Amino acid sequence: MINIEELSILEARRHMDNGTLTSLQLTKMYLERIAKYDKNGPRLNSVLEINPDALHIAEAMDYELMYMGKRSLIHGIPVLLKDNISTGDKMHTSAGSMALAHLYSAEDSFLVKNSREAGAVILGKTNMTEFANFFAENMPPGYSSRGGQVISPYDTSKTPSGSSSGSAVAVAANLCSVAVGTETNGSIISPAKANCVVGIKPTVGLISRNGIIPISISQDTAGPIARTVADATILLGVMTGVDEKDPATWKSKWLAHQDYTSFLSLEKVCGLRVGFYKIDADKFNSEDKALISEAIGVLSKYGVEIVEIEQEDYRVEFMGSSVCLHEFKSGINYYLSKIDDGLKTRCLADIITYNNEHPETCMKYGQKILELSQETSGTLTEEKFLQDRLKDIRDMRVNGIDKMVDELKLDAVLFYGQTSIAAISGYPCIMVPAGLSKTSDWQGFSFVGKAFYEPILISLAYTYEHETKKRKPPELNFHGTVF
Repeated sequence: MINIEELSILEARRHMDNGTLTSLQLTKMYLERIAKYDKNGPRLNSVLEINPDALHIAEAMDYELMYMGKRSLIHGIPVLLKDNISTGDKMHTSAGSMALAHLYSAEDSFLVKNSREAGAVILGKTNMTEFANFFAENMPPGYSSRGGQVISPYDTSKTPSGSSSGSAVAVAANLCSVAVGTETNGSIISPAKANCVVGIKPTVGLISRNGIIPISISQDTAGPIARTVADATILLGVMTGVDEKDPATWKSKWLAHQDYTSFLSLEKVCGLRVGFYKIDADKFNSEDKALISEAIGVLSKYGVEIVEIEQEDYRVEFMGSSVCLHEFKSGINYYLSKIDDGLKTRCLADIITYNNEHPETCMKYGQKILELSQETSGTLTEEKFLQDRLKDIRDMRVNGIDKMVDELKLDAVLFYGQTSIAAISGYPCIMVPAGLSKTSDWQGFSFVGKAFYEPILISLAYTYEHETKKRKPPELNFHGTVF
C-alpha cells in the first residue's frame, strides 16, 4: 500500500497515471488521517468542514482519467481551502465567524473554478484566525469562534501562526496534498514558516480575489501552501487567470503563466544577482549566521551572485497603516451585499450586532478591530486613508523593493525570516523552510521580487530547497512537545 506521508503531487500523479493509485483511494486516505489526527489524537483542529461530495468527485476524476486522460498535473489531487474562499457547493464560507456560519455561496470563487476545471478534488475547508485576523486586537493566531483553536502539529505550546493556520497545519500534518491560504500581511508566509512548509504569496493580481471574503483590496491575495516548492508551484499555475470581476488581474494577461513548472530548475538561477537584506543583523546568533551562510553558499554554488544589503542604506521597516482598517468595511459590505441566500448578516454593522448578541460564543476576545473599521466611512475618502495608501506604495514599493532591485541591479531579495515588504507592496514572496533552531522554532527564508517575478523566485526557492531539504514532518502521536 502506498504511504501518503510526504507524498508529492508528482509522485501521486505518477501512481495515478500507471494505475497503482486512484484519486478515490488517495482522498479516502486523507480523510482517514483527518479523522485520526485532526479530530482525534493530537486534535489539530485544522479542518473546519469536509466537502460531502469529495468522494464522488474523486471517483469521477478516476473515470475521466481512464476514458479521457488527465486534465492537468493536479487531476484527482485533494486540495483544502481556507474558510474565507467561496465555494458554490454544499460547504459554508464563514471566515471562521459564527455570524457567517450559515452562509452558502451561490458560486465558486474564481480560483476554485479554475482548480475544479484542472481536475482538483476540493476536499474541504480549513480553520483560520477569524476574519483573517482582522477581528480583535488580542485574538491568538488560529482561533475562530466557529472552529476553535488550531493546534501546532509540532508542539502544542507553540503557535500555529495565522491567519492561514489551518491550511498550513493540514499540509504539515499530511492531511491533504496541498492547500490554499490567503494573505493580507503575513498570513501565508508566517504560518508556512511556523509549520515547516512552503508558502507562496503571489503578486497582487496574479490570482483573482473574486469570491474571497476580503480585508484589503490593496493587499489581499490567495496563494498555495505545500510541502515542496514544486507542489506549491503546480497549484499556483492552476489558480492564475484574468478575471473581469477583479481589475487587479487585468494586467496579468501579459505577465502571468498558467504553468510555472518549467521554472523548477537548478540551471535557471545561474547568473542571477540576489540581495541579502541584513535586517536585524545585530540580533543574529551563531545558529542564525550558520543558516544564512549555508543558504548563501548553496545559491553561490549554482552561480548566484550575492549582494549584501545594509539596513541603513535601504530601510524598509513597516510602521503600520490605516489602509486595512478603511478597506475592510468597504470590502466586506460589498461581499455581503452580493450574497443572495436569505442571510440576515448583510454588512459589517450586522456582524458586530450579531457578535454583541452572542457574547459567549463570539466575544471571547472582543471585536475591537471590527468596531474601529465600522467607524470609517466605507467610501475610502478619508485623507488619512489616502495618505497612508500612497505612503505604503512609496515606502515599500518605490523606495523599497523597486529601489533595491533597480539600483543594485538585482533579480530578487533574500530575507532571513519573514518580512512585510512583499505584502504591503503587493509583490511576490516565497517562504521556504530553513530548519529548526535551538529555541525549537522553525526558521525560513523569504525570497522577494518585483511584481510578477514569480518565475525567478520559484527557481531560487527550488534550488535552495533541493540542496538543503529542511522540511521535517511532525510526529503526530504526541502529548505536548515533540522536540
